[in-house]
Amino acid sequence: MTMTGAAPQQKYQVRFDVGLAGFRALADAADVVILADALPSAGSAPVLPTALRDHQVVAASLADRENVADWVLARQAEKGDRFSVAVIAVGERRHGGGARFAVEDFLAAGAVIDALAARGIDHCSPEAAAAAAGFAGLQQAVRHLVTASETAQALVAAGRAAEVQAAVRLDTPATPAPATQARATDASTPSPGIPRLREFAFPA
Repeated sequence: MTMTGAAPQQKYQVRFDVGLAGFRALADAADVVILADALPSAGSAPVLPTALRDHQVVAASLADRENVADWVLARQAEKGDRFSVAVIAVGERRHGGGARFAVEDFLAAGAVIDALAARGIDHCSPEAAAAAAGFAGLQQAVRHLVTASETAQALVAAGRAAEVQAAVRLDTPATPAPATQARATDASTPSPGIPRLREFAFPA
């Protein structure tokens, strides 16, 4: 069977993928890209930021999923036409280099997709639907799963337990993206508290 990546998930309004490769696959065809980044990076190795100026990109965490969903709904109203959203679970970096799956970012992505669906932005690709269902099915265990994750345990070992605890507070008022990931933002943004990213340090 031959597969083509020419237009991945484009017939759906809400799309989902992971990491820098996922961003590259979906960003060009999306009105908005949401980078789901639940925890600060536990690594110290420098990572070259990816320029995002050609796209409308915002970051989301578990703590601000509702605010981000409201922001997306406002952007859809402004456009007044078919509107597409790509949600990317950022992932983390392995000690030896290269990207790894991060359960906390998968859950954050699912949380954002779930919040979008609650606002009527719900024509989801199978990938996006699976992420949302993962969050919904595990919502009562999200705090435990995130704090027990590989990334969280590394942060705790580095004396950064307070950052982990802050990150698992669902739906608190707008919380900025982890400073180690979101390197810079545009000064002018249409919605206070949801800054548009100009560059982002993907893990690999």
